Amino acid sequence: MKKRHPYHALDKWVIELQSEGRHSVSLEELRKKFPKKSEAALKLNINRLIKKRSIVSVYRGYYLLIPPQYHRWGILPAVLFIDGLMKYLGRKYYVSLLSAAAQHGAAHQQPQEYFVIIPPPALKLTVKRGIKINFINKKKVDMRFVEKRKTATGYYNVSTPEMTAADLVFYAKRVGWMNRVATVLAELADEMKPEKLNVSFVKAIGVATLQKLGYLLDEVLEKKELAEALYKAARKARISFFTIPLMREAGRKRYAVSKKWKIIDNVQIEIDDL
Repeated sequence: MKKRHPYHALDKWVIELQSEGRHSVSLEELRKKFPKKSEAALKLNINRLIKKRSIVSVYRGYYLLIPPQYHRWGILPAVLFIDGLMKYLGRKYYVSLLSAAAQHGAAHQQPQEYFVIIPPPALKLTVKRGIKINFINKKKVDMRFVEKRKTATGYYNVSTPEMTAADLVFYAKRVGWMNRVATVLAELADEMKPEKLNVSFVKAIGVATLQKLGYLLDEVLEKKELAEALYKAARKARISFFTIPLMREAGRKRYAVSKKWKIIDNVQIEIDDL
């Protein structure tokens, strides 16, 4: 009788997990499932499965189970595993910036990296087999402005179109500065709702972000209904505007100033062809 290899049990269990709809497993689970295996033997088996592209480590102690249709890439799309990873890490999060904009229909702005906003402490950038997850720290992650989207593996958190717009403005440097932000907003604005630009929203995003977003919607993109809703909410919330540059890095002398939004127009905005 042919002797059974000791690693066959691990292979079989991985297949069983996938048949149950699982797409990930932790090292701790593997240790509990195979208590008789030494640490060295277990890691040897794991490395063999990694070489076969059956699993891949996307964070220390956390492995994705790769179904046959994804063996070519050796990894799942980030949208399919980000929620499981963040639950494993015990972290609040939401997908944002260009990644969220793409989910909301800004199809021309497909990012080369996956943007995930988290509260402190920071997490290191994760790069695995062509997928780059950029974790961005935000002092306060307000889940009131987050939606749940369904995927083949469950759900994930993504910022609303309105919060996506605000984050793009606040983190403009991360996504390619104001020209890129304005180009994305030109598409994203179609998904934004005036009633969502309310007092709770303007209080959550910060005054400078509010002014810049209002200015871009109003005087650059001419999305007057959205801009007016934002302005009325700011007045209702009794928020005072102060004169600030659209981009601090571009300087602030000898430029026109928006009387309504108190923005120094120190950047020539050019919208990319959509």
